[in-house]
Amino acid sequence: MSYVMDIHEILKYLPHRYPFLLIDRVIALDVGKSIVAIKNVTANEPCFTGHFPHKPIMPGVLILEALAQAATVLAYKSTNTQAADGVIYYFAGIDNARFRRVVEPGDQLRLEVTFIRCKRDIWKLEGIAYVGDEVACSAELLSVARQGETS
Repeated sequence: MSYVMDIHEILKYLPHRYPFLLIDRVIALDVGKSIVAIKNVTANEPCFTGHFPHKPIMPGVLILEALAQAATVLAYKSTNTQAADGVIYYFAGIDNARFRRVVEPGDQLRLEVTFIRCKRDIWKLEGIAYVGDEVACSAELLSVARQGETS
């Protein structure tokens, strides 16, 4: 089933807020299977003042975090929960991360995350970030669901 989420609905699922909310829109969602989200990379983001002042590029760790946030939305939608329910998904690991293309202001990241498996509360997913048709980053992501504080 295709599904679209705007920023208002994303905010219901992710506990992240500016400047650490790194997905702007979900353009496809197949519950329990995959998600495609968009991150519009803009020059006014705080990371670009120091990374790097004369040649701004998006830090790889933020690309991985954007993939993880898309994975979190997939997990919440697949389990019919939200952060407000007291369930928080934490990063548990990154395997086989590869960076293949620089991401600059003006680029649009297409974040494609596919469910691999879930055992107990540990999720394993594959994430690929694209700029156009070029792979910018790929990795296997691990996250763990834990009871957290509700806000």
